[in-house]
Amino acid sequence: MNITITGSLGNVGRRLTEKLVARGHRVTVVSHSPERIAAMEALHAIPAIGSLQDAAFLQEAFAGADAVYIMIPPDPSATNVRKYIREAGDRYAQVIARCGVQYVVNLSSIGAHIPDGAGPAGANYYVEQKLNALADTHVLHLRPGMFYTNFLGAMNMIRYQNIIGNNFDASLNMILSHPHDIADAAAEALHTRSFSGKKIQYIASDERNGSEIASVLGRAIGQPDLAWINISDEQMLQGMLQNGLTEEMATVYILDIGRAIRESKLFDDYAKNRHTALGSIKLEDFAKEFAVVYKQALAMAEEAK
Repeated sequence: MNITITGSLGNVGRRLTEKLVARGHRVTVVSHSPERIAAMEALHAIPAIGSLQDAAFLQEAFAGADAVYIMIPPDPSATNVRKYIREAGDRYAQVIARCGVQYVVNLSSIGAHIPDGAGPAGANYYVEQKLNALADTHVLHLRPGMFYTNFLGAMNMIRYQNIIGNNFDASLNMILSHPHDIADAAAEALHTRSFSGKKIQYIASDERNGSEIASVLGRAIGQPDLAWINISDEQMLQGMLQNGLTEEMATVYILDIGRAIRESKLFDDYAKNRHTALGSIKLEDFAKEFAVVYKQALAMAEEAK
């Protein structure tokens, strides 16, 4: 079967490509980076290099595909993130219709059941509705929670201050998702094509609060007293601006999500469907991966001295 996947060889895309190729599918991987061509070919995938904002290129990449995996990568240059996501959704829907793609797996997000949901969730709601309007296409929306890999961005805070945190209290639960669990769910759906109509699938690898996250990660890296702290919105914003994020990106992807978690506005639909969620990689499993990356970063810092 011919399958096109977007998202290049990122945290989800690489594993998804490997699994689909191993099952005998002809896989085209969309990326904006020519530097990824060699890696794609090494995986026996077909590179398609261009911009997701170019509808003509996208149509060429989707032409002849029996199924596609679509996601909307963050764009640091976007001055209006929600508008950027909605426009990307419009393009995907138009190209899928023109190409007659029968099966679509769409990477959405938890909270996408809310039309004006926090962060990117409301825009993802819009994208889901656009895809749901495709009369002759079967669509599966994957709704993951917060990616484990986001915690890798806190390594400097952990190293220098022995703290980790966000703009909500340590007692509040988060729905956590491992990229491999997302890739595995997408690979199974694309391989079997057993979904029909318009479906939603939550990906929840684990549910843990801030205190538990700090404890598990801290033990894994030999810092058992690592503490989760509640950082004010303003402090969070200033820290992210200093680390190179734009105010728009920081607000939509991080601050707004944190506010929604502390106001209990994000997980209500997930709670109704928890029993059907997929995901098996627990926080303790991810902590082992985190420790490897953390120790590598420490070793590189020592060598650079």
